[in-house]
Amino acid sequence: MTTRRIAVGLEYDGSRFFGFQSQRRADTPTVQERVERALSQVADEPIGLVCAGRTDTGVHATGQVIHFETRAQRDARGWVRGCNSLAGPAVTAHWAQEVPTEFHARFSATSRRYLYFWLDQPQAPAVGRELLTWTHLALDAERMHDAAQALLGEHDFSGFRASGCQSPTPYRCIFEVSVRRRGRFVVLDIRANAYLLHMVRNVAGALMEVGCSARPGSWIEEVLQGRDRSLCAATAPARGLYLVEVIYPERFELPRLPVGPAFLGDDNR
Repeated sequence: MTTRRIAVGLEYDGSRFFGFQSQRRADTPTVQERVERALSQVADEPIGLVCAGRTDTGVHATGQVIHFETRAQRDARGWVRGCNSLAGPAVTAHWAQEVPTEFHARFSATSRRYLYFWLDQPQAPAVGRELLTWTHLALDAERMHDAAQALLGEHDFSGFRASGCQSPTPYRCIFEVSVRRRGRFVVLDIRANAYLLHMVRNVAGALMEVGCSARPGSWIEEVLQGRDRSLCAATAPARGLYLVEVIYPERFELPRLPVGPAFLGDDNR
């Protein structure tokens, strides 16, 4: 039978998993293990998947993209409904689509977009603690935005790189970055070609220092030029981070959905 390549758009609550990538220990549930098991049941054959970006423990996604190959003949609705009924409530498939064999969830992507959420208020919230980062410090979003502009373009991001990063190069290109207040949240919005290990969380941690006036805005440029992780702030918690969009060439004609978690509404494309 002919093998088909299927792409799927996923959303998941990262607080329920030890990251995306499968691990050897059976007591460490991962998104990959959960989705592969569900899709294998739908296809009635073993499924191995590839993702656009391997998110860390506690990091959420509303725009993750995966692909897999299968001989099973299922329509898009069958893949979506089957995955959603078998993967558990912490994972949702929003769409499925057959794609050409040259499509690759990771290598065909031209950029990836993340959002980071802070809630700055005097008391910690009782609801949604695992979906955002709370701080009792008042954050100046405008000040954070201005400082973040130093990160635009291609740079050596060693100052924002975790020690365990295995990338052969520290160079990455940030296409867009902004910080703004949305209702009760302060939101970092960043899009780059790729990221180093913990890069977005380290950027978030540094910008938080600027936002609460612990550091001047010029300090972000100093960390960037210093190329030394020890010069940067503590890594921001994983729970505030969301992979919200993976961008591919238009020729693949993949679905576009509202960007970010549902509580943002539909105006964040």
